Amino acid sequence: MLVAFHKPYGVLSQFTPDHPGQRTLAEFQFPKGIFPIGRLDQDSEGLILLGNEPRLVARLLDPRHGHPRTYHVQVEGEPTGEALRQLAAGGIDLKGHRTLPCEARELSEPDYPHRDPPVRFRKSVPDRWIEMVLTEGKNRQVRRMTAAVGFPTLRLIRAAIGGLRLEGIEPGTWRELTAEDRRKLG
Repeated sequence: MLVAFHKPYGVLSQFTPDHPGQRTLAEFQFPKGIFPIGRLDQDSEGLILLGNEPRLVARLLDPRHGHPRTYHVQVEGEPTGEALRQLAAGGIDLKGHRTLPCEARELSEPDYPHRDPPVRFRKSVPDRWIEMVLTEGKNRQVRRMTAAVGFPTLRLIRAAIGGLRLEGIEPGTWRELTAEDRRKLG
């Protein structure tokens, strides 16, 4: 079984809390025996997969397969063309790890539900959305990359894994993947 879940902000990508009071995947009534395939940090939202098929899980988690993951990122400030080129070129040093090349472009403001709690707003500092497509996934990598080029992340949403998109899955809901969905994963 393989399911797609729209992880809300503030939920851990695990079934047991690290500390009392933390929200986890346990509250979303998933079928028994499935587990998260990859992670999104507690402050991030969007598409995660859960499953119980060892071969598929191994393929999706193996860095050699480098399947693309698309992120919609609200950043503080107005990213310059140079900042987007730096992100795309890769080679950003993240404490001993040099990022691989990726795709990075400006994005019209996407139509996502408002987050609770809301993203901080400052009248004197604009914010913009960018889309990044990565084939690697280090801890908090997107946040660290945007900060490294001078545009801290305010909101981070994983919009797609391979060709499987988040559209149609409301925050806090999940659905079992169809055969067509599985083909989209690559």
